[in-house]
Amino acid sequence: MKRFDQVNVIPFIDIMLVLLAIVLTTATFIYQGKISLDLPEAEHAETLSDLVGVEIAIDAEEQIFFNQAAVDTEALGRELALLTTQTPVVLYVDKSVPFDRFVTVIDLLKANKLEKLSIVARGNR
Repeated sequence: MKRFDQVNVIPFIDIMLVLLAIVLTTATFIYQGKISLDLPEAEHAETLSDLVGVEIAIDAEEQIFFNQAAVDTEALGRELALLTTQTPVVLYVDKSVPFDRFVTVIDLLKANKLEKLSIVARGNR
């Protein structure tokens, strides 16, 4: 039997590159599409380059998310109570959500004196 003096690492490198491509692609999709929302359109919306702060989202099923984690209104109130009054809040609301659900979240923000609020909408272009 022939003795191997060297190991061919080229197939190993090929496999690692394919795995790296899969991980990077998956990480991109996970980062971008967390919560499915159909945002309302605004004709005079301002373009905000980098929205920074805590994120609150309400999806079409009226489920509330605080920084991508599903919460109920009581838990949202507890989370908001932990924030300082200067914390920026970014609010994403699906356009099919009833207005009273939106007002509930706004009321929690006001109760905790969180007034640095950005409401996200799609630009009409």
